[in-house]
Amino acid sequence: MEKVRVGIIGCGNISAIYFKNCKTYRALEVVACADLDVSRAQARAEEFGVAKACSVEELLADPAIDLVINLTIPAAHAEVCLRALNAGKHVYVEKPLAVTREDGRKIVELAKEKGLRVGCAPDTFLGGGIQTSIKLIRDGWIGQPVAATAFMLSRGPENWHPDPVFFYKAGGGPMFDMGPYYLTALVAALGPISRIAGMTKTSFPERRITSEPKYGQMIQVDTPTHIAGLLEFASGAIGTIITSFDVMGGSGLPRIEIYGSEGSLKVPDPNTFGGPVLYRRKGAKDWTEIPLSHGFAENSRGVGVLDIARAIAENRPHRANGDLAYHVLEAMHGFHDASDQGKHYEMHSSCESPEPMPMNADSTWL
Repeated sequence: MEKVRVGIIGCGNISAIYFKNCKTYRALEVVACADLDVSRAQARAEEFGVAKACSVEELLADPAIDLVINLTIPAAHAEVCLRALNAGKHVYVEKPLAVTREDGRKIVELAKEKGLRVGCAPDTFLGGGIQTSIKLIRDGWIGQPVAATAFMLSRGPENWHPDPVFFYKAGGGPMFDMGPYYLTALVAALGPISRIAGMTKTSFPERRITSEPKYGQMIQVDTPTHIAGLLEFASGAIGTIITSFDVMGGSGLPRIEIYGSEGSLKVPDPNTFGGPVLYRRKGAKDWTEIPLSHGFAENSRGVGVLDIARAIAENRPHRANGDLAYHVLEAMHGFHDASDQGKHYEMHSSCESPEPMPMNADSTWL
């Protein structure tokens, strides 16, 4: 298979795992990296043996680069994606696809117009844990899915992230930061969403950073930090989701559970790739851990980029695709709109649940 040559834009906190993994995927070759702070790009290039560190402009103009991995902050996602597509390059962007629905549509439409691929994190749903859960559902272990719950409750990233301000601006907050993991997993397992209800609040209008190097600085919060929502899937299943940065004392709620006519599943943390996957059939007293049927159970960020490379070679759709990412983006806005307007939000977009990963992909793809 001919390698897809990759350039990475954005060399901040999340970039290290992308550099590490993409260097090990034989269908990919990381040939350049860029950052607004070129010294950060140079540091990553030295750390991971990348030949070229440069400005964003130089990377986008480089004809040797086939695909751009966009790891900029959310506010820059759309601009960088559109510039990469206009430069004739495929693009894979960290979540969310864009801050606004309008920009999200522009990205997806421009990619289709130019015959290019657009992919978007998270790709955790391609890992062994969620793929095993999807297989169990498709194989009928829980019968007809009837409901799901999803909970992400924490005290916020200002306690650990080195530069947490953007989490509390437009395109941030717990729904836009962590919601993509949960909603992508649910859509992959249960299909598209048709209708949404929601309530939101901002519990603390200011946040104090307690991580380094900005310890003690205050953040003005410009986005809701506690979102409670309901989802109606086109299949008829009903979902409940809470995402919050306002839970200071911790929570014992499960990450994701899916309930069916014949049993229930505890789905693993969708911000990870592995297990455990727990199953309880109708009438059973205890949960049973199910061995993972699929690979990529370790931290495999970048496997969505690998899937794009293989999809290009195999002339098939890729899984972490723009339609899925846009559907999730619209849903996240839908919770906020439903709360602001005091009524249900009817989804305008839809998407296909991605095809399951091959069960032996971790051995045949690497």
